[in-house]
Amino acid sequence: MSVLDTFRLDDRVAVVTGASSGLGVAFARALAEAGADVVLAARRVDRLEQTAELVRATGRRAVTVETDIAEPEQAQHMVDAAVEQLGKVDILINNAGIGTAVPATKETPDQFRRVIDINLNGSYWAAQAAARVMQPGSSILNISSVLGLTTAGLPQAAYAASKAGIIGLTRDLAQQWGARKGIRVNALAPGFFRTEMTDEYQPGYLDAMKSRIVLGRTGDPAEIAATAVWLVSGAAAYVTGQTIAVDGGLTIN
Repeated sequence: MSVLDTFRLDDRVAVVTGASSGLGVAFARALAEAGADVVLAARRVDRLEQTAELVRATGRRAVTVETDIAEPEQAQHMVDAAVEQLGKVDILINNAGIGTAVPATKETPDQFRRVIDINLNGSYWAAQAAARVMQPGSSILNISSVLGLTTAGLPQAAYAASKAGIIGLTRDLAQQWGARKGIRVNALAPGFFRTEMTDEYQPGYLDAMKSRIVLGRTGDPAEIAATAVWLVSGAAAYVTGQTIAVDGGLTIN
């Protein structure tokens, strides 16, 4: 087997949460291009079909599952649907997430809890459900953020807390499931990529952040999707418990 062959995901089944928009779409498309069949999960089921068309255009199978990942029962249903329709789960990308920018003295308990419920708790419920059916050699990739590692000038306590929590969750699940189950667990910490979430920033904010980015630009979703393919593939078979920042150098400034 050549080194390039180790990046292939042929005969693998991947589940991507938050697959209706943003980086979730890029992850799903890249996984399919690498050879995986993909289960697409999100609350906005109408938009999932658009992602499914991108997957099917590569010749791979796509299954859509309406899922609110904050609900443990729905996370379990998502995995059950994957096994029922595609036979197994080899890869989980925990991408579903929401963000807020509310000053800490004004953020309500419900606002804070909703972010934690989706971003952190939802990642745990999905990982639990997937790990119950995964075989040795499987991989879970949790999507954190550079805001789990640093700050970026916005009041984002809930979001930052959830993304820092994902880094801790990744380390613990990696040590629990590595030798015992043969499941690798890693995290990605994206920097600034233009998505629906960044479209909500104040005008000029992203331009101001570029001074902290060593490469001087925002990222293309295809660039982080390529890193995701590496981490869930055999090419990263000896990598687990790690958080990889894909941020153009932002976190070294």
